[in-house]
Amino acid sequence: MTDEIPLLEVKDLQKYYEDGYHAVKGVSYKIGSGLLVGLIGPNGCGKTTMMKCINRLHDPTSGNIFIDGESVLNKSPGEVAKIVANVPAELRTSFGLTVFETVMLGRYPYLKNVWWETKEDETFVEECLKKFGVYHLRNRPLHMLSSGEQQRVLIAKAYVQQPRLMLVDEPTSHLDMKYKLDVMEYLRAMVKKNMTILVAEHDISLMARYCDLCIIMKKGEIVAMGDPKKVITSELIEDVYEVSASVGLDKDGELYVLPKRYHNKDYQYHLNTFKDDE
Repeated sequence: MTDEIPLLEVKDLQKYYEDGYHAVKGVSYKIGSGLLVGLIGPNGCGKTTMMKCINRLHDPTSGNIFIDGESVLNKSPGEVAKIVANVPAELRTSFGLTVFETVMLGRYPYLKNVWWETKEDETFVEECLKKFGVYHLRNRPLHMLSSGEQQRVLIAKAYVQQPRLMLVDEPTSHLDMKYKLDVMEYLRAMVKKNMTILVAEHDISLMARYCDLCIIMKKGEIVAMGDPKKVITSELIEDVYEVSASVGLDKDGELYVLPKRYHNKDYQYHLNTFKDDE
């Protein structure tokens, strides 16, 4: 019996930028279908760069990326968009589009007509807007929505692409506690047998609560991968973030991470210089 083909396989991925910066260093891993996967690590660890290589926004320097056993490096942007959807970390510009028009953009890879969508596309988008609780906002300009509502619309846009893999970059970075949970509940509900979601996020406790699997990166490399309740420890937090932290389980069995102190020597030196001003 042959091994099951993973939904996503990243094989010896290397990414150098033009200035020589080595952002991703020989990363390899496999992910199955039907999972919510958390991608964790400090700023500059290579999370976003790796995700941009997966969806072909960046060309890797070397290595390969496979979706269902087929390399994405051989596919056109339109072909990639049918299997990989991207949710950016923030809305840079909405071009004055309404909520409905924004979500309809997710159907672009499937449009048979260059300038207009079919009635089936319209119906599908309307149903999706109802699923995400933004149907009543369908005619509102996207930029007039709250940050939490905008994030839901961007996820809905990715959802109507009907991808095999959804890449979500820091979806809760600008949200309050209510909307953080709101977004993660939607991502959790969207995971199904034929789709996996890879989400890069800084809130480790949130990732540990919702994700089936966590990948932890440091300086362009993977340092741990597995069940978040098993791989996230105080020792790992100190190694990856240079921060001492309490890691434990609350009364409901949910993992929490409580940061305590940053241990970087240069940082401590600069703090101590303030004492000279006393």
